[in-house]
Amino acid sequence: MNKILIVEDEMSIRGFLKINFERNDFIVIEAESGEEGIRKANLEKPVIAILDVMLPGIDGFKVCEVLRKDFPSMGIIMLTARSQDMDKIMGLEFGADDYMVKPFNPSELILRVKALLRRMDSSQNEKEDAIYSEPFKIDTYAQKVYKDSKEIDVTPKEYMLMKIFAENEGKAFSRDELLDLVWGYDFVGDSKIVDVNIRRLRAKIENDPSNPTYIETVWGRGYRWRKS
Repeated sequence: MNKILIVEDEMSIRGFLKINFERNDFIVIEAESGEEGIRKANLEKPVIAILDVMLPGIDGFKVCEVLRKDFPSMGIIMLTARSQDMDKIMGLEFGADDYMVKPFNPSELILRVKALLRRMDSSQNEKEDAIYSEPFKIDTYAQKVYKDSKEIDVTPKEYMLMKIFAENEGKAFSRDELLDLVWGYDFVGDSKIVDVNIRRLRAKIENDPSNPTYIETVWGRGYRWRKS
């Protein structure tokens, strides 16, 4: 059974989600504050964390940032009561894999969690191998990225983007193509998630992120990895 952490200060929402996830064979860990969420994540090691943005104490963005640093392979979904793009973008900037705006259908949230688990399982079952695109090495067994033999700390989505790009040097991908390849055909969120992750990845791998030389922007289409 998969273990899921729900960090939500509203008891009624937390309890409702707990019942629905347990009916779908999840082990549910509950927390009502950001600090308690981080503590229970370190104790229980859940596979997925669902974080409300507005929490007492430290907010969901900070919790997301801490969990992403401590558990790079954990799946993280943010819950926000506001529909503003800024909330969504901030969550993605801090390393979230997905987001949902309240009020939401719990069945849709469960479907998104299951889709995220399938993508995580798929990437973890890759054969031992490595992809090279100088000066980068993508270790597909350990799911790690190296530049000039020095490891770069990437999230699961950033790793998948690096792998796709390195396997297809010079190929231009549209945002929709990257959305399907990395987030899956069943992802129903905003395509801005692609741009946010590209920007975050550039900050980690480019010598000058404001003038990228590895991940090139293809105006009117999307992005491509420069040919070695």
